[in-house]
Amino acid sequence: MTLFSPASTARLIVKVGSALLVDPDGAVRREWLAGLVKDIAARTRDGQQVAIVSSGAIALGARRLGLAKGGRASLEDAQAAAATGQIALSQTWAELLGAEGLTAAQMLVTLGDLEDRRRYLNAAATLGRLLGLGVVPIINENDSVATEEIRFGDNDRLAARVAQAAGAQGVVLLSDVDGLYDANPSHNPDARHIPVVERIDAVAAMADTRSASGMGSGGMVSKLSAARIAVSAGIPLAIASGRVDRPLAGGQRHTLFVAERTAPARKAWLAGGLTAAGAIHIDAGAAAALNGGGSLLAAGAVRIEGGFLRGDLVTVMGPGGAVARGLSEYDAGDAQRLLGRRSDEHEAILGYAPRTALVHRNHLALL
Repeated sequence: MTLFSPASTARLIVKVGSALLVDPDGAVRREWLAGLVKDIAARTRDGQQVAIVSSGAIALGARRLGLAKGGRASLEDAQAAAATGQIALSQTWAELLGAEGLTAAQMLVTLGDLEDRRRYLNAAATLGRLLGLGVVPIINENDSVATEEIRFGDNDRLAARVAQAAGAQGVVLLSDVDGLYDANPSHNPDARHIPVVERIDAVAAMADTRSASGMGSGGMVSKLSAARIAVSAGIPLAIASGRVDRPLAGGQRHTLFVAERTAPARKAWLAGGLTAAGAIHIDAGAAAALNGGGSLLAAGAVRIEGGFLRGDLVTVMGPGGAVARGLSEYDAGDAQRLLGRRSDEHEAILGYAPRTALVHRNHLALL
């Protein structure tokens, strides 16, 4: 059975890890990549629109520049390697796709491009237009300018955010493992493969951060983070092995993360945010009100964290952890002054007509 077949999935995002694209010596695995491109071409002919999130630029650039530790000895080395390797990576994709009659396009994005709402919508429009024209976008994090503070850090989460922006119906993370296990199969021969995950919280403890190749920046933890982003937006995600010659041809073992009920686009973007300017801590009563569909009122807030401004994305923290993300209606200073106070007291405290909530339900997404 074909994973995310063209008949059921009009638009698909495929993430390809560094260890699949680049061999241990830093050369492109062209024969394997040509097989993947044939799979993409077959799906395109059947009417599916495919976008690729491609790792490999740092590994390729490090080889060309002769940098130690695969180009990851320092941030400066990684940026230089990315700038050099991205050219080679894009050229390889363009050549192989061109041989199948397909046109490639390059999109380099930073965390801010998908975390800022206006820039996110611009990226979504570009993706939509490219896919509508039959082009195969090749997407990567712009590692040549990104710093540790403003990075996705791994292409698994980037793929999930791209899926949201593209309005995709499926995500495949091609990796050096064929899915999630109840223990690390590299260290435990009795580890059991898990074919379907209905609730991520039930399996979160099974993941670790190690990359089997040592070449990539992720691990199973990053893949579970990606799955949370995707399924919360109503997009199913699969982890599948790329250690086969035709990884999208169908029939290979994988782990499928079942999508939750589809969320409105704006709320899916809020829930999938990876950065927040601060946090509002609330009591159990306020958390229950949010779960019931209410706004976050000051009366239920107990602590403000961070120096956020009105309109910034904040995390709402309940007694048991994060419960929601939303856009703050107040700067942190004014929110601090309103903690625990009833709505009819706000005007006297602030000296101006207050807004109805710290975070309005229209600008809030439950986690």
